[in-house]
Amino acid sequence: MKKYHFYAVMSRMKYIDRWSLMRNTRNENLSEHSLEVSMIAHCLCIIHNKVFSGNINADRAAVIAMYHDCTEIITGDLPTPIKYSSKTLRRAYADIEKEAAQQLLSTLPDYLSEEMESILIPDCEDEYMLRLIKAADKLSALIKCIEEIQMGNTEFKKAKEESEKYLNNLDIPEVGVFIKDFLPSYELPLDEQNVAL
Repeated sequence: MKKYHFYAVMSRMKYIDRWSLMRNTRNENLSEHSLEVSMIAHCLCIIHNKVFSGNINADRAAVIAMYHDCTEIITGDLPTPIKYSSKTLRRAYADIEKEAAQQLLSTLPDYLSEEMESILIPDCEDEYMLRLIKAADKLSALIKCIEEIQMGNTEFKKAKEESEKYLNNLDIPEVGVFIKDFLPSYELPLDEQNVAL
């Protein structure tokens, strides 16, 4: 009987550390990051639907976001400054990511592979949804920078500035709502977040 390794391989996201070129006060793994991006993408889609009268499937966006970096199980986390340093490198890395996604899909039975392909390699069924997922990814990076700076790690100061600049230039109003309504809380201690524990 054939064994399928996809979900066992996915469980290895917890072993892929992000921000590998940076000194971290606390390491962040790919599994944590993917969950956070998934939650933020879901939120951005709901903002889109409720505040801006849109019609995006927030649940589907959350699932796509959950798997958005899973190819890094094979490729590792290539630091952003390297990944985006030239168009040639970006195109080459995109090809590598697509090939890695195909390798991951080959570890699934036929009855799952088609469905998962539309998640690991989403088409442009809704380009705006994919933009919101990318924005969620950048918001997660900004949150990491805020957390590191809060711990006194100035190594993340430039990354924070770059993340803020990127987000400000996106022209995505949902991001503005998230930043206004939710981002300030990331700078507060738990006692000030009014959570009854």
